[in-house]
Amino acid sequence: MRDMNKIGIIGIGMLGNAVALHLLDVGFQVTIFNRTKEKAIQLKEKGATIATSPKEVATKSELIIIIVKDANAVKEISFESNGITEGAHDGLIVADMSTIDPLESKQISERFLKNNINKLDIPVMGGPNVAISGELVMMVSGDKKSFEQCRNILEKIANKIFFLGDNGAAHSIKLAMNLQITMLALALSEGIMLVEKTNIDPKKFLEILNSTYFKTGMSKNKAFKMIDGKYDATFTLKNLKKDIDTMLSSANSLELELPMLKKAKQVYDDAVNQGFGEIDYTGIIAYMRKINKK
Repeated sequence: MRDMNKIGIIGIGMLGNAVALHLLDVGFQVTIFNRTKEKAIQLKEKGATIATSPKEVATKSELIIIIVKDANAVKEISFESNGITEGAHDGLIVADMSTIDPLESKQISERFLKNNINKLDIPVMGGPNVAISGELVMMVSGDKKSFEQCRNILEKIANKIFFLGDNGAAHSIKLAMNLQITMLALALSEGIMLVEKTNIDPKKFLEILNSTYFKTGMSKNKAFKMIDGKYDATFTLKNLKKDIDTMLSSANSLELELPMLKKAKQVYDDAVNQGFGEIDYTGIIAYMRKINKK
């Protein structure tokens, strides 16, 4: 089995841009498509080929990585006019890194199969800051043979890969992981504000928290920035809010009650509506500071 070398990437947001730059740096041929052409300029300068449609990406690629907003965007670039399926050829594999509902992932996979294309789910944990050096954590589900065929590429993107079985499984775990992020950002924000209100240095709270069993990567790496009001976005609050909606939609289809997530949705909805959507998701503390000044 020969290694794949021709990669297409559709969707050049913060994560897509970082993944593309890294793959170019390690020697892959990369073809990209993005609706906003200006976002592709840096990648063109690095050697990427700029396609005019998802169809063209398909004709020039052995593996296509999709990194777009939601399931509707995945379906649009895959199945509508000049979509991926119109450029289908023998051996083409599609891998979806978007965060979408597991049920929709299965349905999309079935539509690809009707066009003789195998689709993998490859959602990841970690933002552009780790994607640029190939240190993401990746969850994979779908056809095992297809996974093995493009493993050489996926192992350049992620330093940890978990193969989880049939289509949809990886997206289920991705949603569960982002649920943890949702709650941790809220818990840290409220903890910081509670000790501040009692005139205690919140950095002392973090020092103690990080010396215990209850420490997290967020409490070690992002919480100090939260105290200092530094919210440079690696994953925006607006995008997390979108993922919360997806979590609840998935729970509803499973007839599952997630009462704490419903409460969290109200907080994130309000934060986005009040203009905090474009900052990092940990900027939820800025929204909380605002409502506590009333």
